[in-house]
Amino acid sequence: MYIRFLGRPKPVGLNMKTRTLKSTILVFLIATASLAGCLGSDDEKEESNLEEFVIAYSIKDDYTNVDENPQRLADYMSEELNMDVSLYPIDSEGAALQALRFGNADIAFMDGGAAWVGWQQYGLEAIAADQKSDGRTYYSAHAVVLKDSEIAAAHLDDDPSTDPFSLMAGKTSCHTGWLKSAGMLLPMGFLIGNGYANVIGDANDVESLRSTITNFFSEDSSIPDSGTPYYSYSGAVKCLTEGAGDVAFAKDSTIASYCGNDDATANEAWCLPESDYILLPSYGNAPSHPVMYNPTTTDADTMTLVQDVLVAMKDSTEGQSILSDVLNTPAISATTATEHLASYGNLIEDVPGISAYYDTKFEINDSVTPTISNIRIAFEMKDDYENPAENPQVLADFIAEQTGVTVTLYPVASEGAIIEALRFGNADIAFMDGGAAWVGWKEYGLAAMAADLKSDGRTHYDAHAVVLNGSDIANAYLDNDDSTDPFAMMAGKTSCHTGWLKSAGMLLPMGHLISQGYAPVVGPQDDIESLRDTITSFFNENASIPESGTPYYSYSGAVKCLTEGVGDVAFAKDSTVASYCGKDDASENADWCLPESEYILLPSYGSAPSHPVMYNPATLDVQTRTAILNAMLALNDEMYVEDYPMQGQNYTGCYSMITHQVDTTSPQSACGDQILSNVLNTGGLVEVNSQEHLGSYSSLISAIPGISTYFDSKYEITE
Repeated sequence: MYIRFLGRPKPVGLNMKTRTLKSTILVFLIATASLAGCLGSDDEKEESNLEEFVIAYSIKDDYTNVDENPQRLADYMSEELNMDVSLYPIDSEGAALQALRFGNADIAFMDGGAAWVGWQQYGLEAIAADQKSDGRTYYSAHAVVLKDSEIAAAHLDDDPSTDPFSLMAGKTSCHTGWLKSAGMLLPMGFLIGNGYANVIGDANDVESLRSTITNFFSEDSSIPDSGTPYYSYSGAVKCLTEGAGDVAFAKDSTIASYCGNDDATANEAWCLPESDYILLPSYGNAPSHPVMYNPTTTDADTMTLVQDVLVAMKDSTEGQSILSDVLNTPAISATTATEHLASYGNLIEDVPGISAYYDTKFEINDSVTPTISNIRIAFEMKDDYENPAENPQVLADFIAEQTGVTVTLYPVASEGAIIEALRFGNADIAFMDGGAAWVGWKEYGLAAMAADLKSDGRTHYDAHAVVLNGSDIANAYLDNDDSTDPFAMMAGKTSCHTGWLKSAGMLLPMGHLISQGYAPVVGPQDDIESLRDTITSFFNENASIPESGTPYYSYSGAVKCLTEGVGDVAFAKDSTVASYCGKDDASENADWCLPESEYILLPSYGSAPSHPVMYNPATLDVQTRTAILNAMLALNDEMYVEDYPMQGQNYTGCYSMITHQVDTTSPQSACGDQILSNVLNTGGLVEVNSQEHLGSYSSLISAIPGISTYFDSKYEITE
């Protein structure tokens, strides 16, 4: 099974425009005519000697309002430049690109998307850009939320560990329309490029953006068609206002324009007070229309003159009139492609299929070359593998076959070394445990793209407090009385933990109790040993924090501690009681067990994540990481079969659930399900994002005193 991934188009050879120098020819003609006594007038001489200059422009067949005719612009520039300026008719942005690319025109007024393609793929440059009504050459894109939302709270709390963009995962988004700049391309480019959202589907198909949106946000995300109630900037904010969505994407002036007028009667009927809307920090700018040129076909000195003329148009009456009537702008500013398009380009280049979309729109050919030639996987490796099927090289070989590029293993000896490998760009992806992944995410900007599945098919297990049926804590939980809080009643009781700093047995429950105000931290906030004092202060001095090898250690030990009356509440994971005390054959239960119904699990307060596949968004581009993600998910599509009946014959080999073919030649160890089982010790991999996979865990362990310092020391991380 092979999957091809299209790379970004590569620049193609540019055809140089060659013009005949009229002045040279005319000198010869004039000299010849002089001998015959047939010279023209001085005016004709001057006009015929002017250098040509061509503007690509979309021209109508007829202009009802003659003031809008772009010939006025050509005439004005002819006068100011003392050149023969003409218009080169075009009917599309693609035609404008081609006109500059092949030297048929010297400049063109283009929209942001076409200008970005021209800049990136054909080396076009900008000399100027039109201004918007406020004098800027761009508008800023923002996410808008309501002030009482958790996203707004995370933005306003001055706590760098609460990331409002992470909290958008699973929410309902309100976009302005399909492939709109501020309403879709810029925010999704930001979320994808910074590792919040993963591309779902083919990285070269813009339709994958729809799946990416509904996967990161929700299936109910609003992507309205033209003419529907939630279309456009006003529609997106209306969607937010009416509760149809949790976050709207718009431009910086949207709220003020529709809901912030001095005369409140001029606001839209659906508006809330302007102060009810919170704009998150802008993540990028959408550019105004730039004036583009091809530096390989046009003289730099000439472009400087053209730039000066365009910028000076606002200073003359005729120039102001042309700006208003023809170019629909109050003025033009000098700029460059980098200055004007970089913010926009840095975001939209991460939108799946955007290059392919523009290639089709502008009739441009794609390249199929991957963006990097070697994918590096950080992996803890043994010196020798007695079972060759467990060697991670088979995983590297599988990904190499799927992506078409070399894949190598980067040996590491610890979770800390994995973090450093990703942090400094020595590896591209790595499989990590939850704690290390959290440190990488929160402290170094690493992101999750996938996670392995536990035996029950989940990517997490839930943490619970377990109490005995009939206890006052159990009664407080089961009485349907909101005023009786079972967690508050734990104060002064004896707790049974699975061990020191264990996730479900200590970090998650204590993170919940601390963050919710039940258990104030006792001791220094930056010292992990304060957690021990916090436990004994909130519970009591007899709290069970066992060491490895003692009777009450681990999940079974914590529940045994509760069962034998040593403690009043045990902390474990959701499957613990069923695993040890809930067997269908009671003789298989642990000998200390009570009937399963005697154990009451309080509501879960958080989840511990399975092992995620992490990467560094700063060093791994979207194209490559999407290829890697698709390759890893392809492991799920293969199953090794023996004597599998198909079309009247029995086959032994690697069965593809996609092609329904059996590979009878490759070794068993190279089959997807075998790699998952033998190398990764899991039944499968699924796509995740950082907030979805690590968010619940993060929100709790962040409250643990000294946890960051502890992990830094544990993983030997140095700044």
